[in-house]
Amino acid sequence: MSSITYQFEYEVFDSIDNLMPADALLLQKAREVTADAYAPYSQFHVGAAASLVNGVILTGSNQENASSPAGICAERVLLSSISVLHPAIPVASMAISYNSRHTRVDHPITPCGICRQTLQEYEFRLQRPIRLVLSGTTGPVWVIQAASMLLPLSFTNQDLAGL
Repeated sequence: MSSITYQFEYEVFDSIDNLMPADALLLQKAREVTADAYAPYSQFHVGAAASLVNGVILTGSNQENASSPAGICAERVLLSSISVLHPAIPVASMAISYNSRHTRVDHPITPCGICRQTLQEYEFRLQRPIRLVLSGTTGPVWVIQAASMLLPLSFTNQDLAGL
């Protein structure tokens, strides 16, 4: 038997005020776009903003549906838009924030499992890591150097080889 340890490091900033200007701008856009979320069921409004390597910034927000779980998370709304509007341009960084009247909004949240898988696939497809800037409406900010760090031992295209 052997034992393997998985670890990764991420940066923690006290607030948006301590970020580099480009990260602060991206996070501010993610916070603002939470207002565009359609979340009448959960009241959990998520916003995402991505900076592409060509400097273009795009945003997305979660979109719920009465036919649950047919809604789509902000990260996947954003990546879908990027795939159509800028199909060959990698994402350099993505900021994700949230707002809710029913829960604390003073700490970072991480993407859900399906979003982690989608982010990792996007990284693989365009051969570039996506930096994540995560925060609530207020409070600390986490910066993770690659979205794939959030999904160790993942299912990938290599698992489908030979099919």
